[in-house]
Amino acid sequence: MSKYVLGVGLGFYLTIAPLCTSEIAPVQLRGIATAGVNLGIAVGQLLSNSVVAGFGSRTDRWAYRAPFAIQIAFSLFLLAGLPFAPESVWFLVKKGKNEEARRALVKLWGKDVDVDLKLQGVQITVAEEATGEELTIKDCFRGTHRIRTIISTGVFACQHLVGIVFVLGYSSYFFQLAGLATEDSFYMGVGGELLGFVHLRIFEGNMLTTSLVTGCGVLGNFASYFAVNTLGRRKVFNGGMVALTSMLLLIGILDVIPTNGARWAMSAITVIWAFVYFFSIGAMAFVILGETSAPSLRAPTASCATAVQGVMGLIMNLAIPYMVNPDEANLKGKVGFVFGGLGAIATGWAFLYVPELKGRTFEEIDRMFQARVPPRKMGSEVHI
Repeated sequence: MSKYVLGVGLGFYLTIAPLCTSEIAPVQLRGIATAGVNLGIAVGQLLSNSVVAGFGSRTDRWAYRAPFAIQIAFSLFLLAGLPFAPESVWFLVKKGKNEEARRALVKLWGKDVDVDLKLQGVQITVAEEATGEELTIKDCFRGTHRIRTIISTGVFACQHLVGIVFVLGYSSYFFQLAGLATEDSFYMGVGGELLGFVHLRIFEGNMLTTSLVTGCGVLGNFASYFAVNTLGRRKVFNGGMVALTSMLLLIGILDVIPTNGARWAMSAITVIWAFVYFFSIGAMAFVILGETSAPSLRAPTASCATAVQGVMGLIMNLAIPYMVNPDEANLKGKVGFVFGGLGAIATGWAFLYVPELKGRTFEEIDRMFQARVPPRKMGSEVHI
């Protein structure tokens, strides 16, 4: 029951968080703010690894009760901040609560900014999209909304096609299957010392490698903050897809080489993969979702993206054990060929469909989709 309740809460977070941040953040900070959603996930994974490691060796009931109880502290922290969180201006305007929307803008921007002009822009966009009837999830797949839904859901499908479940969920198991002894996994080379994990003696070998991978992911997410507004969404996402796919294929090739050096190389590449993932497609997927989805269908589109992510995760969690377990396919590092091949297909899709929306207002984004500008050319379109 506890996992069910927590799962529902996570579903709300994955759906609402990117929408809220994309709607209330200024255009210049929209990418950074929305990428922070993935940072919350990465930090949460790192903290959960620490908690599980700390209580996992206990033999009493607190071995499982403590991890659940500690989550209450984070829930209380979030609840304490709710009274200070502004409501989405877009939501208020769609509900006809223009005065409340104006107060929300003042709360966000301050009294020195012309909030009436900003409110007018939101009202115009909402009016242009108004159809006179309540839009539903079916409308996500009609007209120009279809391509926006394909992009919003496709970026999350890409995450699974390049093996995110395998790397984050099975990394420590993979290290052992690759031939590294448990004690070698514990002392994971120089990278562990650089991240400060090698001296955390509370960790067992497997937990340390998992934390090392997740720690690199957290650093990668921080690094994405410097790239999202300089390199842009499309370059970072597509470059990440190429790099991740290449590393997966390299892992598959190294598995064919039966040497201890090749095993260590595979493990090191896996850690680097985690950094690149969180730097690129892990963070950018939430940014692209928040920017690509139409204001009138932002919530249904996010629901579709979350559903795709959940279904893909379920499929991968069912398939991966059959790929890597010694009594099944026993692919070991050759699973890199599987996800490398899937990643190559996903990379081709990303080249065609991932847009560059850096610096664009929602009004400009709407006009580009309504004009049927190809997604891969949106970054070069000057006249909207």
